[in-house]
Parts: sequence; structure tokens; C-alpha cells
Amino acid sequence: MSVKPFVIDVRSVPRRAGSMVEVDRTVVTPDRIGAEMIGIPADSDVHLDLRLESVTEGVLVSGTVSGSTEGQCGRCLEALDDSVSVYLTELFAYPDSETDKTSDDEDVERIVDEEIDLEQTIIDAIATELPLSPVCAPDCAGLCQICGVRLADAEPDHGHEVIDPRWAKLADKLVDPEPDGSEGGRA
Repeated sequence: MSVKPFVIDVRSVPRRAGSMVEVDRTVVTPDRIGAEMIGIPADSDVHLDLRLESVTEGVLVSGTVSGSTEGQCGRCLEALDDSVSVYLTELFAYPDSETDKTSDDEDVERIVDEEIDLEQTIIDAIATELPLSPVCAPDCAGLCQICGVRLADAEPDHGHEVIDPRWAKLADKLVDPEPDGSEGGRA
């Protein structure tokens, strides 16, 4: 049997419109949640602070989901540690309610066997909150395009003399005069 940390039993929520139950718990996510370069790692704590409210057509879930993120800077590839917090609002329709009968499967979440599964809702909310290309600092200079050194760690005069390949043959033809007046090779 697989662990489903984001499944919540809703039997404790009375089916009277306006009834509410609060859920405040920390669960461990079995899989990584997030974008390619940053996310909540697998086997990490995710805190759920939710309100489950009974409405005519189902259970309205609202509240925050938060967790610590790990990743790497999109410019210099340094490790990043941060956190993410998202606010959820999602209706889970009762079986055989008008919402259940008149909505496509993709349009509304449903209560199945008196349980709601928040996993996809949480994955979607966190993925849209996290940056596609996170940075360690807004002014991160990234990596040197020639040698790959992190520019924040490089000397202030770091640079490379690069000759345009279209002019490289001419470089051999150009000579700098030696201090004694004779012609020598390019320095």
C-alpha cells in the first residue's frame, strides 16, 4: 500500500452548509514537488494549515501549504535553500451533487470514498509559485562563458583574450616591434 500524505478523510466535516473543520498537520512528501531547478525535495516536511468548509455542493478547502525548497541558481549553479508557501482554494464536489453531475472530470475535484486528495492541487500551486530560473541574488553575474568560473568568486580583472576566428589568421601576420627595433611575434 502506497503512502498518500495529502489525502484527507472528510467524514469529520458535517454535511451542513457552513460547518467547518480545521486541519493543521505536517506530512512527509514521498516525491519531489516543484520546478526543474528548485522544489521541495522528496522525504521533506510539508505543512498543511487548512480549513475544510461544508458547502451545498461539496467541501471547500482553503488555507496554506508550505515547505522548504532546495535547488540551484539558474545563473551560477550554486545551491539554493529557501521556502515556499502557497494559498489554496479548491472545491471538492460531493458524489451525485449538481456540480459533480454537470462538470467535466478536469474542471472540478471530487470526494471519493469520503476522502479528498490534495496532491495534484498542491503540486500545481507550488509549481506555479516557484521561479522557472531561480537566482541566488538578483545581481548574480553567473559563470564565465570561457572557463566556467563563478564570476562572483573571480578576480575583478577576470577576463580572456579571445580572437574572433574570422581574424585569427591575420593575427599571425601582425607583428609587434621588439624594444630593440627588430620585429618579433605577437605577444
